[in-house]
Amino acid sequence: MNRKITLGVIVGNRAFFADSLVGEGRKKILNRLHGWNIDTVVLEETDTKLGAVETWSDAQKCADLFRRNRDIIDGIVVTLPNFGDEKGVADTIRLSELNVPVLVHAFPDDVSELTSAGRRDAFCGKISVCNNLYQYGIPYTITESHTVDPDSDEFKAEMTKFLGLCNTVRGMRRARLGAVGARPNAFKTVRYSEKLLEAAGIDVNTLDMSEVLGAAEKLADDDGRVKAKLDEVHAYAQSDSVPPRSMVLIAKLGIVLSDWMSENDIDATALQCWESLQKNYGVNACTIMSMMSDKLMPSACEVDIAGTVSMYALQLASGTPAALVDWNNNYQDDPNKCIYFHCGNWAKSLVSEIKIVSAEVLGSTLGSENTWGAVDGRTSAGPLTYARVDTDDRLGRIRTYVGEGVFTDDYLSTMSGTKAVVEVPGLQKLMRYVCRNGFAHHCAMVQANVADVVAEAFETYLDWDVYYHEG
Repeated sequence: MNRKITLGVIVGNRAFFADSLVGEGRKKILNRLHGWNIDTVVLEETDTKLGAVETWSDAQKCADLFRRNRDIIDGIVVTLPNFGDEKGVADTIRLSELNVPVLVHAFPDDVSELTSAGRRDAFCGKISVCNNLYQYGIPYTITESHTVDPDSDEFKAEMTKFLGLCNTVRGMRRARLGAVGARPNAFKTVRYSEKLLEAAGIDVNTLDMSEVLGAAEKLADDDGRVKAKLDEVHAYAQSDSVPPRSMVLIAKLGIVLSDWMSENDIDATALQCWESLQKNYGVNACTIMSMMSDKLMPSACEVDIAGTVSMYALQLASGTPAALVDWNNNYQDDPNKCIYFHCGNWAKSLVSEIKIVSAEVLGSTLGSENTWGAVDGRTSAGPLTYARVDTDDRLGRIRTYVGEGVFTDDYLSTMSGTKAVVEVPGLQKLMRYVCRNGFAHHCAMVQANVADVVAEAFETYLDWDVYYHEG
C-alpha cells in the first residue's frame, strides 16, 4: 500500500462461551495485524471483560475510543472468536459515527473440540452480526469463506483486499482533482457532472490553459529549476531524437503543473492535451502526464475528469500506477481480444521500454514539430483490471463498470504511442453494455487484480451503480 492503514478492532464476545477463546482470539488477530505493519485502535483488556465488546456499556466505551481516533481510523475489523453479541457490535459502530469500511470475520470451529470449553459457534454468530448491521443501515464487507483461520494464507489475502478497500474508500471520499484547460470541443464523450462528484466527496479544481502557458513562458531557459526538471525528463525516458527546444518546453510545463498541484493539494489531474498546447505552445503534455502518473499522481487525457476518477480508484486499490486508455481496435477475428491505445501518456512502470516521440496521429494535422512529448511503449503480459466511472446527469447517478482480464504478448505491428493487447472474457458482451449504456470510449487500467476491491468500494460504500463484468 502507498500509505499506512489504521484499523479499529471490535472483538465480539458472548459470556456463556469460554473466556479463553476470546482472549486467545484477540491476541491472534492483533498479532497478525501488527505483523503486517497495521496500526490498531482496540479496547485494552482492562477496559472491558477481555477487551471485548458485549454489553451496552462495552459498546459505549469502544465507540468513545473510536470517536477519539476518528481522524486516523481507515476501517473497522469485527472479529468473532465465539458467537459474539450482535447488538454490541452494531451499537459500537453506530455510536462511533464512523463512516468507514467494516469487515466481519468469524473464527472457524474444530469439529473435534465442540465442547463447552472449545466450541465457538462463530459460524452462526456472524449471520446475526450481519443481520443487525443490515438493520442499522451500516454497510459491511464479508470474507469469501464464511469462517477463516487468522493464521491462514486465505486470511492474509482477505486482509490485503480489505486494506485496498479502505484505501480506496478513504481516498475517493476526499479526492482533490485538477481540470486543466477546457475539454476538446469535439469530445462531448468526456463531459461530466461536477455536482454529482462533489456529492460523493470528490472536489474538482480548475485551471485555465492560458495561465499554464503564460507561467511556462515566463520561466527562463537557464533557470535552475528548468535545468533540474530537464535532467529529470532525460533520465525518465529515452529522448535522443527530441529537439532540444521541445525538451525545454516539456520541462517548463512540468514545473508549472507541479507548482499548481502542490499549492492546491491536487491528487490527480485531467489535461486539455490538444489542440491548444500544440498550437500555442508547441509540445505534447504526454511525457509530463506519464511522469506524474508514475509518481502516483494520475493524469488523464482530454480533460476526462471521470477518467481521472477511474484511474485514481484503481491506483488506490492496487498501490500501483494506472493509465487512461481507449478501447481502440479489434484484434483480428478474436472476439475476446482488443488493443488498448493512447497517444502516449502511460506511466513508465506500465511499459517495458519508454521513449519520447512526436505524436503520430495529432502530428498529421497539428504538425509533427509541434507534437513532441508523446511517449512510446508497450505493456507486457500480466494481470489486468479495467474500470470506468461516468456521471449520468439524466439519472442523477454515478455509474461504473469494472472487470478483469490479462495483458498478452500477442503480435502487434508498429504503432507509435502507448499500447497493449488485452484479453477480456466476454469482451463482446462488455462492449454491448458499454455502448448500450452510453459510457465514454475511455477506461482506466492497472496491471493488477483488484476488480473485487474497486467494485465493492463503488457499490457498498460509495453507493454508485456498478456493472461487474465476469465474462
